Amino acid sequence: MNENNKSLPKDVFLHLLGIIALYISAGSLIALLFQYINILFPDPLFPIYYSSVAWPIRWSMASLIIVFPVYLLVSWLLYKDYSKNPEKRELKIRKWLVYFTLFLTAIVIITDLVTLVYNFLGGDLTGRFLLKILVILLVAGTIFEYYLLDLRNKLAQKNLRLLAWSVALIILISVAGGFFTAGSPFKARLYQFDERRINDLQILQNEIINYWIQKGQLPAQLVELKNDITGFMPPQDPENNLPYEYKVASPLSFELCAVFNLPSEGLVGSPKATPVQPYYEGPYRQNWSHDLGKTCFIRTIDPELYKIQKEQKPWMRSSY
Repeated sequence: MNENNKSLPKDVFLHLLGIIALYISAGSLIALLFQYINILFPDPLFPIYYSSVAWPIRWSMASLIIVFPVYLLVSWLLYKDYSKNPEKRELKIRKWLVYFTLFLTAIVIITDLVTLVYNFLGGDLTGRFLLKILVILLVAGTIFEYYLLDLRNKLAQKNLRLLAWSVALIILISVAGGFFTAGSPFKARLYQFDERRINDLQILQNEIINYWIQKGQLPAQLVELKNDITGFMPPQDPENNLPYEYKVASPLSFELCAVFNLPSEGLVGSPKATPVQPYYEGPYRQNWSHDLGKTCFIRTIDPELYKIQKEQKPWMRSSY
């Protein structure tokens, strides 16, 4: 047997690396385009929050930035090797991976079409759904057609370059779009600082209410919340390490203030007139919406809801 027909460790490595990079790149591109569709065509049942779209967008962008060039490099090395040793196109490792890819993409396309027909019969054909179906069909169809032609050696060098540049351009535009939705790394850092501030204010609010329940009065200063037994220390602003502003407004009301880098609303742009959602998820965090700069939150304790803890009798106290 000709030595060139044998699968050397180098051949196995390059083919496996190339096919894995292809799968990751295709999945990341689909996930990224899905998030753009979610933003452009929001579902009223699933409000758009910054944190719910920023993480998958950033992850998909990172995968495409790193993994797709790896796929291009490996493909270039393989085709360079094929030009020198055409018989390597008949390697078993290559044919197994190519046929498996064709099988996988065929399953994806069939499932995609079945889902389309199923939803059509159920009368649930929205623009959002159709676009996602189209994205899967285009990505899987392109991969299927490419490897089918490549397997038959019917892909001309000119067409191969055109396809590579076209796909690279689409991915480049998709990645660039992430900076207009998830924001730049600098902006993401500002979001994280603001989210930390909200977490700190929530903690302080809980501790202030607990202080009132235990002592029947509000603390005059945040430092009074310090507890050597539990180890609690009032958190400070994560960016400048300064204490948060606190003021007692009345025996039952207090005010917490913080300086925010960005407004909490309208972080994910949409051309449609959809309800703006703060980027802090959860029903108990909606009252922390804030503007750019200093924002104060006034809280009033309801004595009927929060009962002052009565002093325990000596016989009720545990002894150790």
